Amino acid sequence: MNAVRLPANEAANETSMHSALSECVSLTVRRYLADIGDTECAEGLHALVIREVEGPLLREVLAFHEGNQSRAAAALGINRATLRKKLAAHGLV
Repeated sequence: MNAVRLPANEAANETSMHSALSECVSLTVRRYLADIGDTECAEGLHALVIREVEGPLLREVLAFHEGNQSRAAAALGINRATLRKKLAAHGLV
């Protein structure tokens, strides 16, 4: 497993960060569903959300780790080869 340990001060705030992230996702999905009404998402809502979220997630984590793919992959909990594949799929390399 490629888990990353958070510094003690960040570990204490981890629960509140997850809550903020969850709330942000919930609010955005609610707004999206209200906007589309009964119209169905052709690719499926799950695929749409993953496609829309994964690119920015990869970009931000890679930038935070100053382009170091090994550290970014570890932070994401994936191996470097998987990260490279995802970066290529999103046009980020």
